[in-house]
Amino acid sequence: MNKISVCIVEDVTDIRQALEQIIELSDNCTLAASYSSGEEALAKIPFLKPQVVLMDIGLGSTNGIELVKELKPMRPEILYMMCTVYEEEEKIFDALRAGASGYILKKSSPAKLTEAISELVEGGAPMSSQIAMKVVNAFKHLPEQEALPPHQQQSEDIAVLSHREKEILEWLAQGKIYKEIGAELQISAETVRKHVYHIYEKLHVNNRVEAVNKYFGR
Repeated sequence: MNKISVCIVEDVTDIRQALEQIIELSDNCTLAASYSSGEEALAKIPFLKPQVVLMDIGLGSTNGIELVKELKPMRPEILYMMCTVYEEEEKIFDALRAGASGYILKKSSPAKLTEAISELVEGGAPMSSQIAMKVVNAFKHLPEQEALPPHQQQSEDIAVLSHREKEILEWLAQGKIYKEIGAELQISAETVRKHVYHIYEKLHVNNRVEAVNKYFGR
């Protein structure tokens, strides 16, 4: 099995070294590079082409969210996971809008972190449970017409989704992983995975966050 190449962008030395150790000791990941500044990351990541980048938000002179916004269009295939202490809803949504596909707290255990990296590569959008709850609550508090806008019905892309695919998208929006969705719908996780890939193709998107945003008309 090929290991997942991971890049770390973190300006605090102790935290960066701890993250490096977690990746180096992991069975499923390999450390591609580690950067202490946003400027260095911006210059080198597009050429290094890691599969996953663990991105800090507060990078001294640079903001990790802005960095993702600049890097994502250069190499859309690179997956970004914010690895941060921040739990504010505004930062979470800013990061997801910028192109991040996951959002995990630094206090997460090493096992949770490496599991999240694997889930990210498999098409998921891993989030710490506290973060996922904030995202779900934010959706709950949207006015009904905002959560399901009228033009959603008119979208040709949405119209081609099957009833089952729409069901799966609803669960994806709640932060569920394939195994949990499978249990809810009484199908295998592999069948869920196949449905998700078909959803991505039909909506012309590359990840869960883009699919959910398109479905909810954002």
